[in-house]
Amino acid sequence: MVCSFFTGIGVDTTAREAFQHGYHQIFVEDAMTAVTEAEHQYVCTSIFPKIGQIRTTEEVMKQLTQP
Repeated sequence: MVCSFFTGIGVDTTAREAFQHGYHQIFVEDAMTAVTEAEHQYVCTSIFPKIGQIRTTEEVMKQLTQP
């Protein structure tokens, strides 16, 4: 699961490297942000879907708490 402060810098760079190593990734869209909303949306809609799954905090928490 990947989340951080800068969607287009820290998260994106880490995610691309993790993808190259074969990691299955979940991007918690509402647990990260960027300098601008446009940057955040671009990365979340154009890049992340190609290298992992996009989820919300609520969706992740629901999956983690299911028996």
